[in-house]
Amino acid sequence: MVVKCNSLGLFGLKTYAIEIEADMSRGVPAFDIVGLPDAAVKESRDRVRAAMKNCGFEFPAMRLILNLAPADIKKEGPLYDLPILVAVLKVTGSISANTDDAAFIGELSLSGEVRGISGVLPMAIAAKEQGRQKLFVPAFNANEGAVVEGLTVYPVHDIYELVDHLSGRRQITPAVFTPDSDTPESVLDFSQVKGQAEAKRALEIAAAGGHNVLLIGSPGAGKSMLAKRMVTILPQMTFEETIETTKIHSIAGTLKQGAGLLTRRPFRSPHHTISRIGMTGGGNTPKPGEISLAHNGVLFLDELPEFPRSTLEVLRQPLEDGCVSIARANGTYTYPSSFMLIAAMNPCPCGYYNHPKKDCTCSDTMVQKYQGRVSGPLLDRIDIHIEVPPVEYDELTSHEGEEHSDVIRERVNAARAIQNDRFRGTGITCNANIDASRFQTVCRMEEKADRLLKAAFDRMSLTARAYDRIMKVARTIADLEHSEIIRAAHISEAVQYRSLDRKYWHG
Repeated sequence: MVVKCNSLGLFGLKTYAIEIEADMSRGVPAFDIVGLPDAAVKESRDRVRAAMKNCGFEFPAMRLILNLAPADIKKEGPLYDLPILVAVLKVTGSISANTDDAAFIGELSLSGEVRGISGVLPMAIAAKEQGRQKLFVPAFNANEGAVVEGLTVYPVHDIYELVDHLSGRRQITPAVFTPDSDTPESVLDFSQVKGQAEAKRALEIAAAGGHNVLLIGSPGAGKSMLAKRMVTILPQMTFEETIETTKIHSIAGTLKQGAGLLTRRPFRSPHHTISRIGMTGGGNTPKPGEISLAHNGVLFLDELPEFPRSTLEVLRQPLEDGCVSIARANGTYTYPSSFMLIAAMNPCPCGYYNHPKKDCTCSDTMVQKYQGRVSGPLLDRIDIHIEVPPVEYDELTSHEGEEHSDVIRERVNAARAIQNDRFRGTGITCNANIDASRFQTVCRMEEKADRLLKAAFDRMSLTARAYDRIMKVARTIADLEHSEIIRAAHISEAVQYRSLDRKYWHG
């Protein structure tokens, strides 16, 4: 007799249905798993056998064959322990419940406890789309799965609890989604940054239009302090952004126990020793890298020239496309990577090139070599370049109140509302993503602004990409001032945010 049990599998962000078929027959006792399992799935035999023995269930001295269909898709990870256990219990007659409308995912310990796994949210969404009514998951991941409406999620702590439920003796209480309200609000705020009015203005424009920013300044000027407060002025995530962001972190296994949805925009700050794979994602079964974990949030690269050149260059395509594709022998994994890049760097090895009070100890060759670690194509993809000068003593000791993040965020939200109306139904989320087909209609300039931009283009020898960036930033500045047309003052300010690459990067 063949019994069946439903489960799910992951391939990057894609989820597919898995049907586990179990057959028991006479013969030499054996326990075989077929259907293209990896090593972790094959080891389920030992975990299931030991868990059943330690929980008082008799493992049959028969020939057991389990098939994980479809057999042409590689099955990976320990998440099939729970459905394999259910299939074995059903084929041996230990339980007789009808599980056709349910799916099971979870890892077993040798003592019969059910351990947490990665990727529950995307699998819960897929279970609902496939018509499943019930989903049995580890208690560790119950709040994550309960996000999906119309799906009954059962948190399973151990084998006893599962068998009692399926046998009708004691029902498991379904999980109810509980927002993470106990996490304290961030203590970071722009009011804590003294001075730096120009840098704050640049970051406000970046937040309003989704632009990338490069902060250049001497050590201790406040570059990192400014960057870490960027998420406090970004708009709140939409529900769709929340779901997409949480799915990525669920697959990566970075969600905390009891977490449901990530409601705050991610802020990722990898160390400069990170590899290309760590940045983009990878491995035998590719997991999301830092650029995908920063999706819908901020990727902060401090000490930009200290990153390996090869690591920085892999950012070029994701910055343009908003996604990263990782090719492997068993297929291509695609993860979204629509993030704001905030980079910070010193102008030279000693950090005091062009400093108003301290002398730079670096030779011209050393300065050019240091700055040359950041390639021109990458600089062209950064919309705003802003100098962060040293803060004067009078500014540090001033008792005048600085603007709070909430005040800045109100202006950012107003500009984003204009963009949402402008791009409604197009799939474009902000000015930084304006495509070529809408460029002329969206970025209309007055004649004086056009003449100013032409003069700047010729004098600064700007590239076509730099021209696009200036226009997009000018469009955002105009939105902050609720202007339908781009004026000369908007172009003038936007051009200033491209001048630093000519000041520091000679030629």
